[in-house]
Amino acid sequence: MEYLIEHRTHPSADEIYTALSPKMPTLSKTTVYNTLKLFAEHGAALMLTIDERNANFDADTSPHSHFFCKSCSHIYDLKAPEGVKQVEKQDMGGHEVTEIHYYYKGTCRNCLTEQ
Repeated sequence: MEYLIEHRTHPSADEIYTALSPKMPTLSKTTVYNTLKLFAEHGAALMLTIDERNANFDADTSPHSHFFCKSCSHIYDLKAPEGVKQVEKQDMGGHEVTEIHYYYKGTCRNCLTEQ
């Protein structure tokens, strides 16, 4: 959790494992992934599925959106009005909505500048 809080880069389990394993030689990728999944299940972190290849994690659980750059694969936080992230009271056919994800994809300003 400390790594997620200190590194606001929306890291994947592999990135966290790579960063922590030199200091913790007995650490396994499975342990990292299971711990991150547990954090997400208990609301301590968000599991992002914006990138089809990886699950990424975010320690910021406040209402906000994410932007994924298809060129550099960086994930950016975007502000969202509080009302936008609220689950709306509407007929969902008997289903209960507990969360909403707003993902945007495109090319970030840094990649656009380089092009």
